[in-house]
Amino acid sequence: MWKKLAVASILLLVTGLWYLPYGLEGQFNRVIAHAPYSISNQASRLHSELNIMDWHADTLLWKRAITDRVSRGHVDLSRLQQGNVALQMLTVVTKSPSGQNYERNGADSDRITSLVVAQRWPVRTWNSLYERALYQAEKLAEAQQDAAGDLIWVRSRDDLQQLMQARQSKASNPVGVMLGMEGAHPLEGKIEHVQHFYDAGYRMIGLQHFFDNELGGSLHGVSQQGLTPFGREVVAELDRLGMLIDVAHSSEQVVRDVLAQTQRPIVVSHTGFKGLCDTPRNISDELMQAIAAKGGIIAIGYWPAAVCDTSPSGIASMLKYGIELVGAEHVALGSDFDGSVVTALDTSELAAITQALLDLQVSEAQIAQVMGQSSLNFLFTMLPE
Repeated sequence: MWKKLAVASILLLVTGLWYLPYGLEGQFNRVIAHAPYSISNQASRLHSELNIMDWHADTLLWKRAITDRVSRGHVDLSRLQQGNVALQMLTVVTKSPSGQNYERNGADSDRITSLVVAQRWPVRTWNSLYERALYQAEKLAEAQQDAAGDLIWVRSRDDLQQLMQARQSKASNPVGVMLGMEGAHPLEGKIEHVQHFYDAGYRMIGLQHFFDNELGGSLHGVSQQGLTPFGREVVAELDRLGMLIDVAHSSEQVVRDVLAQTQRPIVVSHTGFKGLCDTPRNISDELMQAIAAKGGIIAIGYWPAAVCDTSPSGIASMLKYGIELVGAEHVALGSDFDGSVVTALDTSELAAITQALLDLQVSEAQIAQVMGQSSLNFLFTMLPE
């Protein structure tokens, strides 16, 4: 009897450990239950004609390939195709503090380590942020190979042109993906690692995440300082390589320092406008205007701290606010899908945002811009040849 109980307990433990990663994603990346969104013929027609880009999704963090069709989370290849997404930026998370919040976080804890171990990542990733970033690039490479042409990794203007030509041919429905980094702490203080990540396929680096790092202060950190000498060195190297600079989690002083140093436009990959949603997650409208004045892209997220109202109409209202504040050519989508956020839709349901923008009397031309065309125009200028 006791032997049977012991065997049963071991089986329950093993089963629990096996399913733990899947349960974690189901808990953290939820979609609020809702009735199907009503999409008019006009919105459906317009949405089918759009070139949509999303600047921020953390899908590579979780125990699945982007090519897997799953019922959990927000993004996979099938749902990207259903949502008519042309290009998805996949952003790599390597560290996040325990008790994560938007006001003040230290750098002395990391809840991603337990997730890495639970998901049975290679041992080399357990204690190295550098290796975690490289491993997620490897995951993307494997997914691209498995997708048999349905997934196109965009690293250059030529890749982007090939993607758009393939989509225009209507012979297939490929989705482009790019690789970005959420916080530059995987550099581990070594400038040569910027080149390593470029070689691995990264084309965008976020300078900070939820805590201060070797480059400078986080918007949610302790110091609120600007760029450190190492941070300035990294910005210069990113400029040399033609990599995009993302300041989505950077302190306002870091943003000002970057704007003063670089002559290239920068990106805020997932955010909201503070004038419409006054939370600690959003930086000032004045600073957003300065980013736009230098040709930058400001991508709007779909979760409460970014937009306050997470419904399609709330997201559309934030996009419209941005259009009126900085111009449609500087406003974009930056969902933060699969980023441990609860949303009112997944990527297959993006037509609901198109419908909501039409309901707000935003013109079709402006809708095309904010849903992706402005982002693609930006990339055709900014990506390496």
